[in-house]
Amino acid sequence: MHHLFIPNHVQLLNACYPASSALLNAGPNYAPNSHELSRLTYYASNNRGKLTKLGAELEKRLKTECRKTCNGNLRMRASLLVTLSIFRSLAECKRDIALLSPFLVASVETTLSSLCSDLEVAVRATSVFTAWTTYTDGHLIGADNSLTENYLSSLRAFASLTSSHVADLETRNRARLIGLIALTAALSSEALYNDFVQFRAQVAIILNPILSILLQSDVATLSEQAVEVKERDPISPSLAEFRKYPAYERRAASIHVHVDGDKGPSNKEVSEAALGALFSLLSHANSPQLGFIMQSTCDNLDELGGWTKVDHCCWLAQRIADWAQYQYRYVVPTWLVERLLEHQSSTVVTPMHQALATMVTTVLSSLTPMINLSSSDICSNLTTILVRRSSVDPEDALIPLLENCIASLGTHVYYSDQIQDLAGELISRLVTVEIQGVSPQGKHSFLHARSTAICAILAGLSGLIETANKSDSMALNCMSNKSRSSSPTANRSSRDLPNDARTARRTRVPADIWQDTLSLICDRDGFVRMKYTNILIYYVTHEMPKYGDSSASDGIRRVRKLAEGSIVQAFKASAFLHPGDVTYKLLNTLHAYYYTILTCPVLGFTSHSSPVASAAAIDPTTNVSTHVENLNDTPDQNRRSSISPSQGTGRPSFSISQGPRDKKIHLIHQYLRRAPSRIATPPAASYHDIQNALKVLRAIQEQIPARALLAGVPMLLALHQATRTCHDNPELLRWALAIDEMLARIWQSIGTVWNVSEVVQMAEQEFSWNQGTAWVATDGEAAMRAIVSDETVLNTLSIDRETLSRRLAIPWSPEAALNDLERIPGFESNTVGGDGISPLLRISPALMHMNNMSLQSLARSTRGLGVTDLREALEGRSSMSNPALARPPSISTLDHMSSLASGDDGLRLTRSRSRNRPKKHVHPAGSGDVRDVLSKLGIGKQNGNLLKASFSALQKPDQR
Repeated sequence: MHHLFIPNHVQLLNACYPASSALLNAGPNYAPNSHELSRLTYYASNNRGKLTKLGAELEKRLKTECRKTCNGNLRMRASLLVTLSIFRSLAECKRDIALLSPFLVASVETTLSSLCSDLEVAVRATSVFTAWTTYTDGHLIGADNSLTENYLSSLRAFASLTSSHVADLETRNRARLIGLIALTAALSSEALYNDFVQFRAQVAIILNPILSILLQSDVATLSEQAVEVKERDPISPSLAEFRKYPAYERRAASIHVHVDGDKGPSNKEVSEAALGALFSLLSHANSPQLGFIMQSTCDNLDELGGWTKVDHCCWLAQRIADWAQYQYRYVVPTWLVERLLEHQSSTVVTPMHQALATMVTTVLSSLTPMINLSSSDICSNLTTILVRRSSVDPEDALIPLLENCIASLGTHVYYSDQIQDLAGELISRLVTVEIQGVSPQGKHSFLHARSTAICAILAGLSGLIETANKSDSMALNCMSNKSRSSSPTANRSSRDLPNDARTARRTRVPADIWQDTLSLICDRDGFVRMKYTNILIYYVTHEMPKYGDSSASDGIRRVRKLAEGSIVQAFKASAFLHPGDVTYKLLNTLHAYYYTILTCPVLGFTSHSSPVASAAAIDPTTNVSTHVENLNDTPDQNRRSSISPSQGTGRPSFSISQGPRDKKIHLIHQYLRRAPSRIATPPAASYHDIQNALKVLRAIQEQIPARALLAGVPMLLALHQATRTCHDNPELLRWALAIDEMLARIWQSIGTVWNVSEVVQMAEQEFSWNQGTAWVATDGEAAMRAIVSDETVLNTLSIDRETLSRRLAIPWSPEAALNDLERIPGFESNTVGGDGISPLLRISPALMHMNNMSLQSLARSTRGLGVTDLREALEGRSSMSNPALARPPSISTLDHMSSLASGDDGLRLTRSRSRNRPKKHVHPAGSGDVRDVLSKLGIGKQNGNLLKASFSALQKPDQR
């Protein structure tokens, strides 16, 4: 009769339990009565209002059972296992899971906090938890404070289980697998992604045990397992139905306890499960969530002491970038650099600093594409850290790692001007450091910190270009392999080529951007000058655009054979002779600096600079051959420690209103004025500087023969003239003989490149003087006459002998060369037709089919805009490809493919910019950019036709 007073749901619940006397014998399954359990679930499904009462009743019983089980009551332990099974079955009421959620999650938390060490109970609680994570929509997380706290507490309990340190290996691995299954279920649940704030809290809890397991595993094993995990579907048995169906159609997998007698799980299985959990997290995270994952990863590495395991850290960073969604991978290197930026002022280099820098290099150097990466911002931040570390300690161990980080930015080229933009960013910072220096800390001197910062930026710049060139080669090789493997087709257009071939064609760093670095030729620090020499040679050899110059197949540098046709020949010749040519400007400036350093009694831009290895200390009685030998060898100064800090700060003072570049230009002109036309006092340059000058000047004669001939011969004649009186001065004799030998070797290179045997013979005659013959210095004027008489030179430059002779014999000075010879009288005769009109004016209308042009408007263009700029505008490259036009400070790479990405596998996304720009009305074919370029060229609607007669043969028949 007492059943009349017991609620129906309680009666149905009581019927599910085995008899009290049979509880102990219900093992090993400890399952509820199946028939009564079916009636209970049917009742709950059709009476959704009873779920709350059932949950409350089950939670009350479970708390009592947990308390008594902890006191050793085995019957209550069996009853607890049955209760958890009932909870698991009621969780199948998927549509109304929210009504049961508070009681279910609270019960799991109570069970784990009381009996986490009992693996059988933990497995049953894990089964309940995974069922709930499968069916819940996550809306209660963050909204219900009590449920949220119980849920986070349950995650901590599972994380503790995953980090089990039980002595027995099998028991430890079983506990870890149970915890990993629960954490993986949480990572794949809507409960993780519903609340943005709670996402961060959950990830912080879950990642700690996962990273702990990965740090304890071998990197090689992890790499093998990572491939299997990524290709496996589903990731885990408990995730078989996740996200494939709506919540009410999903099926939660059952988790079974380990069967006694079976061999326990191995460490490999545990690490594989940890990788599966990490992959599940990364494959679903968006951009902000990935940022939280990176932050939590670094925090946990701090807690676990994982920074000392650099290989594991790099592997982890690479896996995160590889497994993250394609459009969000850029977050990984960006966040790592931000973390470095936060700790840039630390006085001690910690394992965290070194690991972070190595991780950045690993991620950026990998084959994983990083679309939407703001490479300009990354480069700027890395350079900031680099300069800061140079001020903290010039011998800082982090500096070489930061140089590698900057260099790795050249691995993936997403838009044609990327390397050019990054090089411009580095050179701009280089100019600032060169003029303003850095503020040292502690006992370090200003000059030492400044030299270290300059050398570090130069190393990053050089590495950036070298890495980009290697990436270009890899992309072109990939394209060649694909072309050979495919069926041969004739006349393939660029549109039919693989993506690799198109993206590999990047814009080279132009001479006008590089020119701001040339002042380092005269830097006060000998190590800086030596470091810059090597980089300058690499730039001239492998990076500088050489319009009209190239190398033959036999390796000998020669002028490119000009194509037939007067228009093309005239255009090539104008590139050699026109003073607005950026390469020609660079060569003029370079020769001005080398003349100055070889003749000036002081080094650097300030009068307080101390000479390095002054020639005044030379013993005049020493044989000259001992001072000119091995001029082609690199001095042994390749160690950073060879920089000798000068006494005092040596800091220059300037007006605050002046910018670094303005200050630099002002100082350069002051410095060049010191260069004498006749040497009367010992120059401040060392013999290593003579070696450096020889290497560079020979390299440019071999790599850029046409322009180098026109820019270099006047300087060589002026330097020879300046040293004529030095042979009568014992104090300058040895130095003068070294200069003579340098000049002779340069003339020898010129004669070899242009195949002028007479010049080669004159140079070789000087080299044999110490074999019993009299000293005969190379006659520069005779060598020049031999060159201007050579038909190959005249035909290549498309110029007559008198004009070339007058051009090479013009009065030369460093300041005039720095001004690009624009004010030298008679230069207007060095044009194609000798009529005083710029060659650009004569060629542009013919090539662009335009018949009018304003000479005055074109004369205002100082950059020498021409056909290339118009072609770029017509191709739609916008203003970022033209240094003379406006360029945004940071360009997104979301709409571009990496130069190393496969054309078949690459993903194509919607084009976008990383920064919003004002909307403009865009005409077809980029007419806005075309109009800008035409305006700068001075081409537009005009009343007259200035050059119509010059190209009458090229006009259309109806215009003749």
